[in-house]
Amino acid sequence: MNLSADEVQDWLTQFQADFCENDLVELRLYAPALYLQWLSGKNTIHVGAQNVYPLESGAFTGEISISQLQSIQAKSVLIGHSERRSIFQESDAFLKEKVDACCQHNFSFIFCCGEDLNIRQNQGHLPFVEAQLNASLLHLNKIHLSLLTIAYEPIWAIGTGETANTDQINEVHAYIRKLLAQNYGDLGAQVPILYGGSVNTNNAQSIFSCPDVDGGLIGGASLKASSFLELASSF
Repeated sequence: MNLSADEVQDWLTQFQADFCENDLVELRLYAPALYLQWLSGKNTIHVGAQNVYPLESGAFTGEISISQLQSIQAKSVLIGHSERRSIFQESDAFLKEKVDACCQHNFSFIFCCGEDLNIRQNQGHLPFVEAQLNASLLHLNKIHLSLLTIAYEPIWAIGTGETANTDQINEVHAYIRKLLAQNYGDLGAQVPILYGGSVNTNNAQSIFSCPDVDGGLIGGASLKASSFLELASSF
């Protein structure tokens, strides 16, 4: 919930002035809902939504359906971001409904997972992440894997200035990759796995060099177009 309309316009102006297209790196913008139609109409970059409701229509005031997002050329959505889980109390079962709705509409999504500090300190992070994936995601049919991107976001490293070190990141990303292979065989290797957790211009290069890190889910560092583009170039 950042940036006014004028600030978004300034961001977009700078982005368009400095952006150099690179076929090796995909950039996506996950913008607040009120800017989605505007951004998708002004830019060739992939524009996605931060949230969606799993049902097609009905009396759900304030919510947005997948078909509504598709009607304004939004291309994907975030599911299970830590703030949706913790602040808005979205359960694993509800997130599974969102996953299933995306599959029914052939709509791409990023599925977020990750542990809090207490779980990490008690060495429960791997079973916790596995439980999140089992509860909401790994029931997917192979035919829907092309819609999926996974983002590992350790909650203790979001907005805190703390970042998981490369050994910690490697451990979890390799574990997620193993779970994908167990469930989907060779197709599991094609699912992108992103890291999200206080990625910035100082640490991005070391994080993106990790073997199973396919990109970043960027938070605060994306609020300035210059730093967003610098992160992309470091990848």
